[in-house]
Amino acid sequence: VVMALIDEKSLDTEGRWPWPRSKIATLVDILSQDGAKVIGFDIGFLEPDENSQLGFIDQFGQRVNSLDIKNRKLADFIDESKKNADNDLALAKAIKNSSATVVLGYFFHMNEAALDYRIEQQEIDQQLQGINVSKYPLIIYEDQEAAAMPFIRAYAPESNLEILTESADSSGYFNVFPAQDGVVRRMPLIIQGGEDIFPPLALSCAWQYLDRPQLMVKVDRYGIEGIQIGEGFIPTDENGQLLINYLGPQKTFPHISISDILSGKFNKGTFKDKVVLVGATAEGIYDLRSTPFSPVYPGMEIHATVIDNILTQNFLSKPNWSTTYDQLAIIILGALIGIALPRMSALKGLFLAAGLFTLHIFIARWLFVNLNVWLNIVYPLLVVAITYTALTLYHYVTEERERKKIKGAFQHYVAPIVIEEMLKDPERLQLGGEEKVLTVLFCDLAGFTGYSERFSPHEMISMLSEYFEKMTEHIFAQQGTLKEYVGDELMAIFGAPLEQADHAQRACAAALAMRDGLQALRSEWAKVGRPALTARTGVNSGPMLIGNLGSRYRFAYGALGDQVNLGSRLEGLNKTYGTEILLGENTADLLAGSFLLREVDLVRVKGRKQPVCIYELLGNSEASLPKEKEESLSHFAAGLEAYRQQFWQEGLDLFKQSLTLLPEDGPSRVMAERCQLYQEAPPPEEWDGVFVMTTK
Repeated sequence: VVMALIDEKSLDTEGRWPWPRSKIATLVDILSQDGAKVIGFDIGFLEPDENSQLGFIDQFGQRVNSLDIKNRKLADFIDESKKNADNDLALAKAIKNSSATVVLGYFFHMNEAALDYRIEQQEIDQQLQGINVSKYPLIIYEDQEAAAMPFIRAYAPESNLEILTESADSSGYFNVFPAQDGVVRRMPLIIQGGEDIFPPLALSCAWQYLDRPQLMVKVDRYGIEGIQIGEGFIPTDENGQLLINYLGPQKTFPHISISDILSGKFNKGTFKDKVVLVGATAEGIYDLRSTPFSPVYPGMEIHATVIDNILTQNFLSKPNWSTTYDQLAIIILGALIGIALPRMSALKGLFLAAGLFTLHIFIARWLFVNLNVWLNIVYPLLVVAITYTALTLYHYVTEERERKKIKGAFQHYVAPIVIEEMLKDPERLQLGGEEKVLTVLFCDLAGFTGYSERFSPHEMISMLSEYFEKMTEHIFAQQGTLKEYVGDELMAIFGAPLEQADHAQRACAAALAMRDGLQALRSEWAKVGRPALTARTGVNSGPMLIGNLGSRYRFAYGALGDQVNLGSRLEGLNKTYGTEILLGENTADLLAGSFLLREVDLVRVKGRKQPVCIYELLGNSEASLPKEKEESLSHFAAGLEAYRQQFWQEGLDLFKQSLTLLPEDGPSRVMAERCQLYQEAPPPEEWDGVFVMTTK
């Protein structure tokens, strides 16, 4: 398969699209002369050529007739000029005289709702007549039950001009249907239009290349079994869709610019005995598709892939036994984890789960690479993950019931009510620490140091003391551990030393209470002329080292680790995004819907390689948001999705809609500016949606 491209180079050389059909006729002549066996068009010729001079010549002829000029030579000249100016006729002649088989592309309107007008049945019948020559010649039903099976049905085709259809050997639709996630994994090989069923452009090209062997659709009681094409067979699912076996990323197939073809700048024999697909890759006139290889993939290369799959009989398949395999894998993996894990330590259990996880992936990959068998690996792996997680949590809970819970820590760190319980287990006070999954909270007053010139040191200390007292009360109310005060910043830990399965929820509840508490404090301070201070809070969860991290001379209970550092960075990110409380993705995952969150961005903080998804904490799950806020959040979410797909203008419009509802919304303002920036200076091709922070 070779691809003849209407690319940027072609547009620069030959002019803007659409070109005169006479130029396409020249292309057909050149490809035919070079020995192309099949020429397929991934473009439609649905309307008369707008570049034709026929209208002018007709007007000239009518003017001659109105003047009653009787001149035979002039009349012959006008008739000859009409023929020469008819670009559609020129293309039709080129197609008809071509030594190659020419397959035209068209498309189906899948439903009436997709159109803003109604097509009369007479016009539908006329359009169906235009593609009638390309319908499947034979359908084999296993029995009466199979004959009742429905096909994917279209509303109406949009066929090519009659003069071109009559000249071409065949045609095929170029509709492509992505899955719900937007990725094209399958191609429908059968679409019903009227009473007949039709093949796609790719299958029509392959059939013509194989010299039109017997072609028939096989249907059993479970649906479409596949398509017999000569000695070969094309396996499909029950709906007649082929699982596409992608051979690689873009440009897996040879790409040749049409400008080079028209100017003769190609090696002789390049197209000999080839299927030549003619289509567009120039920006603005071609369709982009998302595939397993790339989120940006030319649609015509999908057709080329399917042609290659058919000609080489190199198909992906999901055999009938795959369902049985999935069921057995779920049972066996679940049983192994369920039986072995309770008898093993947590570390050995983790290795077992990881080993089974890897083994199943290896088996599925081997079958895929060596036998082209596609298995659904998600459910078995999900069973491993869920079973392991459930049993690990159960093991954790039952162990905690057998020993006394630690309810306290030292009076400078936790509420006094838990001190006695902490002292009952002095081993926990030994030097060193242990790794645990915890949640940390950092809170910093915004711009507090800037007030040092307006207020005396005594007044500053008084305000800070009152602020810390109120905030610490909210931390203790959630049984959190106060780590330290540093300047106008405080740090708290949730989940240690008092173990808490819901440490993330407690940290978020404390953060919200602190926000509300500061608001109340501002109201009191306003009465005595104190400043209206605001705070920025960062909350993050994950594995960290927790315990006595001091020395034998001084006890220092605290936490260390990458996730702790990330929590501090999240607090600082509030300034960038104009937010009050930001959470890391680990914390958001642990909340399980118990709080209202807004996904803000995917960032890579300075000094850290792994990106993190950050969320804004809005309130608890029972909180009701104003209608304007809900609509603004909806626009923001849609804008974020458009931003990550690099639809800069769409994202900008959505973020502006959000700002219209909430003009002070910081994240919307930041992301709107980001879209505008990227629209003017796009990120590199390998951009993965991550925003890199260059400052702390």
